[in-house]
Amino acid sequence: MSSWGATPVAADRTRFRLWAPDRPEVTLEIDGGQAVAMTRDEDGWFSAEAPVGAGARYRFRLDADLAVPDPAARAQAGGVHGWSVVVDPDAYRWTTSDWVGRPWEEAVIEEVHAGVLGGFAGVAERLPALADLGVTAIELMPVNAFGGTRNWGYDGVLPYAPAEAYGSPEELKALVDRAHALGLMVFLDVVYNHFGPDGNYLGAYAGGFFHSDVHTPWGGAVAVDAEPVHRFFVDNARMWLEEYRIDGLRFDAVHAIGNPGFLDAMATELREAVGPDRHVHLVLENEENDAQRLGADRFNAQWNDDFHNVLHVLLTGESSAYYQDFAEKPAERLARCLAEGFIYQGEGSPNHDGKPRGSKSGHLPPTAFVSFLQNHDQVGNRAMGERLTLLADADKLRAATALLLLGPQIPLLFMGDSEGSRAPFLFFTDFHDELADAVREGRRKEFAKFEAFADPEARARIPDPNARSTFDQSRPEPGPEVAAWRALYGELLGLRHTHIVPRLKGTTSLGAEAVGEAAVVARWRMGDGATLTIALNLGDTGVSFPELAQPLFAHGEPGAPASVAVWVEA
Repeated sequence: MSSWGATPVAADRTRFRLWAPDRPEVTLEIDGGQAVAMTRDEDGWFSAEAPVGAGARYRFRLDADLAVPDPAARAQAGGVHGWSVVVDPDAYRWTTSDWVGRPWEEAVIEEVHAGVLGGFAGVAERLPALADLGVTAIELMPVNAFGGTRNWGYDGVLPYAPAEAYGSPEELKALVDRAHALGLMVFLDVVYNHFGPDGNYLGAYAGGFFHSDVHTPWGGAVAVDAEPVHRFFVDNARMWLEEYRIDGLRFDAVHAIGNPGFLDAMATELREAVGPDRHVHLVLENEENDAQRLGADRFNAQWNDDFHNVLHVLLTGESSAYYQDFAEKPAERLARCLAEGFIYQGEGSPNHDGKPRGSKSGHLPPTAFVSFLQNHDQVGNRAMGERLTLLADADKLRAATALLLLGPQIPLLFMGDSEGSRAPFLFFTDFHDELADAVREGRRKEFAKFEAFADPEARARIPDPNARSTFDQSRPEPGPEVAAWRALYGELLGLRHTHIVPRLKGTTSLGAEAVGEAAVVARWRMGDGATLTIALNLGDTGVSFPELAQPLFAHGEPGAPASVAVWVEA
């Protein structure tokens, strides 16, 4: 399918293609075999065929001093600097060929990191318990190959190759197959806005892959307007959906791509490729709160950081960094979030030097927003990786969890949430030498502006991202109140699947209002005409909640501090 990389054309023959417009010649090297001179066309594409099949190791020789892996390799042997491996995309024998996915309204997503869970096989072992709990989808943090053996995945450099440390392409397909057998969808986080600092050789032969005059935090912007670059990423997305039968993709930080036209064209092609008979879901992470990208024919939803940020303020009282945007009148901001989706819809953002952020979103359905109390960013980007189980009052956290799981937005959990985990999730990498020093010191310098880390000695206590212990600490071990948390999540998800999900399609907001400094009441007209009402008080003083019939769910005395009540009235 891909115009890049190695494509088997017979059992013992493979076609190889590389876009290297900056090079006059490229040689295909086969491990243990004859080198093959590649043919260059006028657009800088090099191609060759060789009498090898699946399992063959290869690389591209640019000159006497430099041989590079295939940027579209389907697998690697020996890391991102090693040999690329030919993969037969049709070799895996699926047991769930009739799987067509699940409707978006049924999604309850748990975000997981394959590395800390023991690779693809380790994630597969956890699937039955998640399905029993009421989770309907897992979302894998990026699995693409990266430098070293430990990484969040956002430093990937070979987007087509699953990281060796997690398992083989067949093991990833087996994970997807197992999930589908249990009725679980599998989503994948993909990174199309940058490459990591270790193992990215594109600049050595395809400088046009980047716009040197358009700057991002990672260097020149990826040139998705160039046809070879466009195809590189769109074909990658198609690979995950078609060959791996992934049910949905979450596109990381698309604001750093800076090209909405690319996003729209990609969404159109992906939906046409999978056809109308499969449920495939496309989700954005977009700091710009661009409501125009969200719709049934393009992207199902966006991760709603606004939901997390305002609830974090209400739960913890923190107001530094980006939380300053939500510290003033947080209950009113939460009410707007519940009624209209985004909190920032064009207003100036203090954290962005007063620049406007966002666009009107009140016309969108609640399911256009993925809500969460925690995720890898919001935990792992803290200096010490603390979870809300350590930062927030337990009763307030339980009340907020009920809002998350019984509200009409699509809920996302972070691994360990349902077990009350207190283990940190830290930022970890596996770099070496000067790069390791730069990452370690850069990480500590990031927190110098925070009062708690203004002192150099305090910053020195921030865990070294490259230390093995940092990775080991990040496993989501069950907390001391694991039974109580599992019971709460099980009860709430049971109620969601029985009373909320069947009514979600066609849901619209009936408005929301602040009824105290930390309390809100929100209402929605469900698709079947029923009214959903959620009243939440995260404050320390009582407020008046609506006087309705017996609630579907309540935590605490309605209106009391740290309480929530949920009603569904036909």
